[in-house]
Amino acid sequence: MASDISSSTKGSDALLRYSNLKITGDAQAALSHLHFGYLDWIAKQAVPWTATDEYLVAWGALKKVTKKDATYASGSATFSGTSGYVLDEGTSLVLGDGTTYTTTSTGTVSSAGTVTVTAQADTAGAAGNIAAGVVMTLGTAVTGIQSSGAAATAFTGGADQEDDDDFSDRVIAAYQASPQGGAKADYVTWATDVSGVTRAWCSPNGFGAGTVVVYIMLDDANSAYDGFPQGSDGISADDVLSNGNPRGTVATGDQLTVANSIYASQPVTALVYVCSPLANTLTFTISGLSSATTTVRAAVEAAITEVLTSYGDPRAGTIDLSYIESAIGAVSGTAGFVITSVVGVQGDTTTTYDGNITSDTGYLPVLGAVDFTS
Repeated sequence: MASDISSSTKGSDALLRYSNLKITGDAQAALSHLHFGYLDWIAKQAVPWTATDEYLVAWGALKKVTKKDATYASGSATFSGTSGYVLDEGTSLVLGDGTTYTTTSTGTVSSAGTVTVTAQADTAGAAGNIAAGVVMTLGTAVTGIQSSGAAATAFTGGADQEDDDDFSDRVIAAYQASPQGGAKADYVTWATDVSGVTRAWCSPNGFGAGTVVVYIMLDDANSAYDGFPQGSDGISADDVLSNGNPRGTVATGDQLTVANSIYASQPVTALVYVCSPLANTLTFTISGLSSATTTVRAAVEAAITEVLTSYGDPRAGTIDLSYIESAIGAVSGTAGFVITSVVGVQGDTTTTYDGNITSDTGYLPVLGAVDFTS
């Protein structure tokens, strides 16, 4: 704008500080800058790869991918009491941290002096997930029932609302992998469509001909368990024979939630097992960082975890050690480090890796500890 004004007003000094033309030019330049910025924003919304907010939702809708809402944790709780007394549906239960639940069934104290009822968290989100045995207290006194009880099973299924980055990843994946009526990518898509599921892998014929094994992880919802599902492996409760009996062992907990969701989309002949990977717990020994600060050490552990999360695969996957070395090297203050050993524990088997890290089928590499030796 300044150049245009100067070339159009030869013989005058139109760009003096308080010149009307200079002030007008500055205003025009600012408007032009905003126009180009707006056009750039429009261009980003024009494709799913860079779309945001309601435009990303619209692109996802074209592929039937919708943002995952927060879900409620549920499970069972047991209380002691006098035989014959009733614990009604709708009774409030409270944890020590203030998290509240409401019973969703009615139970009568048995002759053994206990009653078990189902309950659901009052607030949706991962905060409602708890382990079996956690103390639960009646919100109000109930005649014949002791106020203190416990979770009889793990409360699972609670997940926070999906964030924009994860939703964008699923939208992009939907455009990159079109549905094929039961291809490996379809099972991964169906699994990650379930609230809380962040990673999934498909293993065709994993338990024999006609079976499909789907491994899942819930990294955020089950962060207290390193992301591993809480429940037992198995098939959907809806996958039954003509006589009403299930075709296999029915899953429980997180695995059942995912199996039931997949069942509505899977090919009718497939017998789908949803499974939790087992942990291949890795211990790294790293020399040259004995004097590293707590911040640097934490950053190194986070870098290793990021590589394991990105490249870990329970289908006998291998992680190149060079990926981990590169991730550590990118951390400021780690010059001169050397990974001297990596030891993995898979069940009862301990393995010392001399190079790349390969896990057995069904095992997923996770960081156990890092030993910063001299």
